[in-house]
Amino acid sequence: MAVIGTTELVIILVIVLVIFGGAKLPKLARSLGQAQREFRKNADELEESAPGESADTKSET
Repeated sequence: MAVIGTTELVIILVIVLVIFGGAKLPKLARSLGQAQREFRKNADELEESAPGESADTKSET
């Protein structure tokens, strides 16, 4: 599996900056953070709502 190095990460960030522009990056980062927060909240709620499932039964399947 390939690992993203520093050089590749810098190139990706420069491309994103060129595509979206400097003014839109904070808004884009904020929306990504909100989406991640909502996903985690929904995942936690799904785990809590699963009746009868314990850690032992999850590891066997």
